[in-house]
Amino acid sequence: MSRDIELIGLRQNNLKNVSLRLPKERLTVFTGVSGSGKSSIVFGTIAVESQRQLGETFSAFVRHRLPKHERPRAERMANLTAAVVVDQKPVGGGARSTVGTMTEVQALLRVLFSRRGTPSAGLASAYSFNDPQGMCPGCDGLGRTVEVDLDKLIDPELSLNQGALALHPIGSAPWQIYAESGLFDPDKPLRDFTDEERELLLRGSGFKVKRGKYMNTYEGVVLRFNRLYLQRAREHVDEEARPYVRERTCATCGGARLNAAALASRIDGRNLADYAAMEVTDLIEVLERLDDPVAEAAVESLRRIEAIGLGYLSLGRETPTLSGGEAQRLKTVRNLGSSLTGMTYIFDEPSVGLHPRDVHRLGDLLLELRDKGNTVLVVEHSRDLIELADHVVDLGPGAGTEGGRVVYEGTVAGLAAGGTLTGRMLRRVTPLKERVREPTGRLTIAGANAHNLKNVTVDVPLGVLTAVTGVAGSGKSTLMRQELVARHPETVLIDQSAIAASPRSTPATFLNAMDPLRRLFAEAHGVAPGMFSFNSAGACPVCKGRGEIRTDLAFMDPVTRVCEACGGSRYSGEALSYRVAGRTIADVLAMTAVEAAAVFELPGVARLSEVGLGYLTLGQPLSTLSGGERQRLKLAHRLRERGRVYVFDEPTTGLHMADVDTLLALLDRLVDDGNTVIVIEHDLDVVKRADWVIDLGPEAGQHGGRVVFEGTPAALAHASTHTAKYLAKALDSRRPGRP
Repeated sequence: MSRDIELIGLRQNNLKNVSLRLPKERLTVFTGVSGSGKSSIVFGTIAVESQRQLGETFSAFVRHRLPKHERPRAERMANLTAAVVVDQKPVGGGARSTVGTMTEVQALLRVLFSRRGTPSAGLASAYSFNDPQGMCPGCDGLGRTVEVDLDKLIDPELSLNQGALALHPIGSAPWQIYAESGLFDPDKPLRDFTDEERELLLRGSGFKVKRGKYMNTYEGVVLRFNRLYLQRAREHVDEEARPYVRERTCATCGGARLNAAALASRIDGRNLADYAAMEVTDLIEVLERLDDPVAEAAVESLRRIEAIGLGYLSLGRETPTLSGGEAQRLKTVRNLGSSLTGMTYIFDEPSVGLHPRDVHRLGDLLLELRDKGNTVLVVEHSRDLIELADHVVDLGPGAGTEGGRVVYEGTVAGLAAGGTLTGRMLRRVTPLKERVREPTGRLTIAGANAHNLKNVTVDVPLGVLTAVTGVAGSGKSTLMRQELVARHPETVLIDQSAIAASPRSTPATFLNAMDPLRRLFAEAHGVAPGMFSFNSAGACPVCKGRGEIRTDLAFMDPVTRVCEACGGSRYSGEALSYRVAGRTIADVLAMTAVEAAAVFELPGVARLSEVGLGYLTLGQPLSTLSGGERQRLKLAHRLRERGRVYVFDEPTTGLHMADVDTLLALLDRLVDDGNTVIVIEHDLDVVKRADWVIDLGPEAGQHGGRVVFEGTPAALAHASTHTAKYLAKALDSRRPGRP
């Protein structure tokens, strides 16, 4: 009996009847340009079908409460195992979720203190900031308090009739209670109110006032705000109220989150909050000296965090503040502690955000998962991780409709010797650029001390391409995204944050090209622009502008089919009866960016070709794009912001080696047009093409925060920093896998 995972006739998204046999208990890496179909196989087919079939093993009652997965488009899928997806999605949990709670190290430390802390606060729950027995009563365990900011909520220079209450527009019901109740002169500026009037306006209560023909209970502005926005859930303030509040460190616990009894309990002079504030690397040293079995278990987990390049984090770091790469690595650590075997672990570009020094550490962890008897599937562009694979599947030959085929399957050596685009890129050794540009001036950052920066002063050259490098956590992003932007606010910052990907959003809507397109059709035929919106009057009445009909079959898998009324176009018959240049609105949205740019002048569409996305259709749902395609789409959108200084934060995220070439050509054009481009990056091909390099380190966290090198890439290759060592190695033509 075959132990391989069998996949036959895969047709999900752009896959073209793909068939594969994937070896179990091996590390398989999926490669190919962005949009070639890698995620459609690994996530859209294998992960979905595994989770769907696993869900069928539960009772109907349980299945009804689980996410419902539609069966992927495939003829046959056999020998699947339970799948664990380790993606780059942000870790949830809100303000109460920390690195310590996510990795469960915090729970071990609570047990440790319940046994060895003096004086003892009680059981382990008495040391939890998420339990009433241990949380600070002043902030409910959040470490900070949120209070109304009166300077933003009211304008003392204005009267009620002039709009002194920022949150309550003139004429609204709350405004009427204050302005028309007869308690105040609505034409008197608030600065002229007596102390009694001001107190009544802000905090009065306990009586009723007349508002027109209604009688309402009076509640002061501050009391009403607190009741509606602050007393419901301290850890989450509604977006509507956020501009009118300020956060402060809790005065009761000083930000430690715990109550007095828990903070008084210490081990060798340190309390649990002290442990949570320490970097993982330093905490390991402290716990190793305790000679305690609970401490040893905590050290084992902490060493995994350190081994994956996150030793600079503290256990008290809130998980929503982690980058996608940091979150994914922490999920990996959590799964490494599992004793389950025979699982399928699926990773989405785990090398994102990693310095080359840390990539080999990640590779060791993936191999450890494999050696436990698991199947490991990885979507990846990193040369170093590809070279670790037992089996490689290369998708292509192109992206979108030009992809969706398996162009190579086999060993890494065979891929490197083959003729596919990935194979050629693996063989290539990118040299340093022959001539670097001369700077036209400089931007100075002086005395930067944010986060772990240690009084950094550095000159950033103007008119050139500068690469800012260093291990993860060394201070790169803090220096450029925070300190540089604060001193030079004209800087255009393009970060790696994800873009929204709803089925109703498309490249045309994201690039703000849809409104001009609708106006073009509307003016040509004298009808309202809404007629050409599938989210408004022009929507197909049957599918409501979705283009498909989804039938929920209760306890069975849902079924989705193309809408027969509109043929998947999303538009009504009336909307499709109007044409411009011989095309309906649906015809235009079915055009690729290259085709549309040749016929219509629409904002941003021509820029899609500049970032290698000329093959995308204007109406393709963003939810079907790969991570690399979304990253480049955002880049095309943001490049409309014309400035003289651009800061790109890891722009190669999600990009194939060939796509990086396209990106570098774009960056070079920006510089040649007279702009300054600063790239925070780990990709050594980008470093090689830079004119100037600023390397931070020497390590991460408190052991970093210094500029350890400034100069050209050629000079960096002969330096002694971590980046320098790996740059020199990358320039060596004797790479593994070369023929």
